[in-house]
Amino acid sequence: MPPKTTQNPPPRTRVGERIDRMLALLEQQVPMTRRVVHAGDTVYQASDPLTCLYIIHSGLFKTVNLSPDGREQVAGLHFKGDWLGFDGIAENQFACDAIAMDTGEVWAVRYDALLAACTTIPQLLAGFHMAMSRQIGRDRDTMLALCTLPADARVADFLRYWADSMEQRGLRTDQITLRMTRAEIGNYLGMKLETVSRALSRLERDQVIGFTEKGRRDVHIPNVRALSDFVQRSLAHAA
Repeated sequence: MPPKTTQNPPPRTRVGERIDRMLALLEQQVPMTRRVVHAGDTVYQASDPLTCLYIIHSGLFKTVNLSPDGREQVAGLHFKGDWLGFDGIAENQFACDAIAMDTGEVWAVRYDALLAACTTIPQLLAGFHMAMSRQIGRDRDTMLALCTLPADARVADFLRYWADSMEQRGLRTDQITLRMTRAEIGNYLGMKLETVSRALSRLERDQVIGFTEKGRRDVHIPNVRALSDFVQRSLAHAA
């Protein structure tokens, strides 16, 4: 068991400042509804009509697709400042479920009001387009990881992305609480539960991560860069 450490939150980052500016701009210019949610609460469901988009003010959320036989597929993870609902714009209805993974807050912004505001406020339009572009890039990176990385490296890259997202928002990264079960992680990464468990055990054995309690949900990350190095070593070995 690694020793407990105390880490002050990192200073505000450019990403954190950008998120704060966008939230402030929305609050000033667009009517919205704030909603506090708890783990398991649904923000919207597949086939619901698109009337609002949602921006995360706090908390962690997942988007989930349902297969024809009823199986869930975790499609994405979303942190503070991320938008929920872009999948609903093309067909005017949502294509997946958005579910809270812990206590948080979302802001519901009417889509028609947002579009109207974007026509007169260039900064809002630019921020909206940037959010769409970032989500497209994130989906691309996830697909590349699923297609190219070995199993252990896939799990390491998943933890690196989680820690990087926390750091960008000014939150501590030396210890993160996984709000997903091993089965959900495997579902997201296209792996079996047993493979996820073996990968986490190897990362612990190599001292890239540690677990602070028996429940093994709190992950100690001494150095986020070590996760990136592990991914690169795995790729070199596979080559």
